[in-house]
Amino acid sequence: MFTPHPNLSDEVNRNIIRSEIEGGVFLDRLQLHSVLLIQTQHRCYTAVMLGGSQALISGHPEYCPEPTLVAIAGSTWGGSMLKLRFVGRGMQLEFCHPGYSTPIVTSRVQEIRECAERAPALDQAAQHVVAHKAVP
Repeated sequence: MFTPHPNLSDEVNRNIIRSEIEGGVFLDRLQLHSVLLIQTQHRCYTAVMLGGSQALISGHPEYCPEPTLVAIAGSTWGGSMLKLRFVGRGMQLEFCHPGYSTPIVTSRVQEIRECAERAPALDQAAQHVVAHKAVP
């Protein structure tokens, strides 16, 4: 059970408690090649976890129409505070895309589902992307 931290504002403590109640996924607890379906208010993203914060993400017609290697930073409540390597309901997913200098922030996450089956062996194009690019 979460105990409010005396050095944090009431608003921050409320957000932390709300994230515990609404739930989410800690990326560090996922197995390699786990597949997450992340439904936001406006899009449905698919993320294949590659270890740490790296993932192949798709689902946005401009930023990632095809699986794109990104670093998932975590989730935010809409401000500058980030819950690292966490995808949370009611929060906004934030990820670093190699083609953009600022992080991509999604609309609010409505649902997160882990697919029962992990991703099959990555296709040759995705393996090439993973082997030749590193995302901070």
